Amino acid sequence: MLKQTPLHAEHRASGARMVDFGGWEMPVNYGSQVDEHHAVRRDAGMFDVSHMRVVDLAAASNVDAKQGVREFLRYALANDVDKLRERGRALYSCLLNPDGGVLDDLIVYFVREDLFRMVLNAATAERDSEWLRKLLAERAPQLTLSPRDDLAIVAVQGPHARTKVWEAIPGSEGASAALKPFMAVEAMTGFGDVFIARTGYTGEDGFELIVPAARVESTWRALAGVGVERCGLGARDTLRLEAGMNLYGQDMDESVSPLASGLGWTVDLTGAREFVGKAALTKEPRSRQLTGLLLLDRGGVLRAHQSVATAHGDGEITSGTFSPTLGQSIALARLPAAAKAGEIVHVAIRDKQLAARIVKPPFVRNGKVLVS
Repeated sequence: MLKQTPLHAEHRASGARMVDFGGWEMPVNYGSQVDEHHAVRRDAGMFDVSHMRVVDLAAASNVDAKQGVREFLRYALANDVDKLRERGRALYSCLLNPDGGVLDDLIVYFVREDLFRMVLNAATAERDSEWLRKLLAERAPQLTLSPRDDLAIVAVQGPHARTKVWEAIPGSEGASAALKPFMAVEAMTGFGDVFIARTGYTGEDGFELIVPAARVESTWRALAGVGVERCGLGARDTLRLEAGMNLYGQDMDESVSPLASGLGWTVDLTGAREFVGKAALTKEPRSRQLTGLLLLDRGGVLRAHQSVATAHGDGEITSGTFSPTLGQSIALARLPAAAKAGEIVHVAIRDKQLAARIVKPPFVRNGKVLVS
């Protein structure tokens, strides 16, 4: 039986088309997927992302244990949480296995020195939690990892997203008006305690609202009441691909390292810090890269698993779609490291070899087309 978020009945009542997404019954669209995409690029749209798992890593109440949270995460994550010195600051990181493969990509928030919050991908949440508990048992048994099933998440994205959140949720503006990107704040609002984060996945500005599950339905309705468009996972996928954002299970997984997935910037290899997977990454030959493709020929759409012929050897598309903003087909592809932006490659689409140009993602950011 598929899992359901606290907004499931709301989606059904709004006429959403529901699909199986990693074991969750989720809305793929409410009407026109393209209209939902444009709403986010031009105005404001919202997504139910309550299938993602919020977990809190905390220390016991004794003072001696407090530093243990930070030290454990410095070992468990590929990026260095020592960069988080301001309360509310967020960090994007990969969770690696000892071979350097990506178990998950996640965001970690510094709430207090004795409490860090992570948001895990839905499909990997159980495995991630088991892996983290294994590491805790080995290195920091005084810490606790707590899944926050009492919380739900609504992402509100678009150029007018923040002003519409402030209009819909009394008390949110005072707490978040000065919130910088990749920051979060806890606020008491008319909908209870809300954890407001500014860490988007669409290439547009906005907020992620982590709210009590019991209040998420009223929060969703209030946002719809000020004109925030309901959006499904279909638009979320085209938006994230235009923004050059990876999708776990397509653009990376535990068989591929972050260095071959365009995620080298999320790995801190400097200094003497040891972390899971570091030894494997330092030995890895830089033979593959994840980069962008822009289809030049007509006659097809770029899709995952299509083969790509380059002057330096073959590659493969990991994610592909038709971009509503560009009016062209785009993709992320894992290609030989020697391939350079601007080069022409050929993609096997059915019985054709169609020309595409290598480009550096993102394709779109803050409503502006960045490739041509």
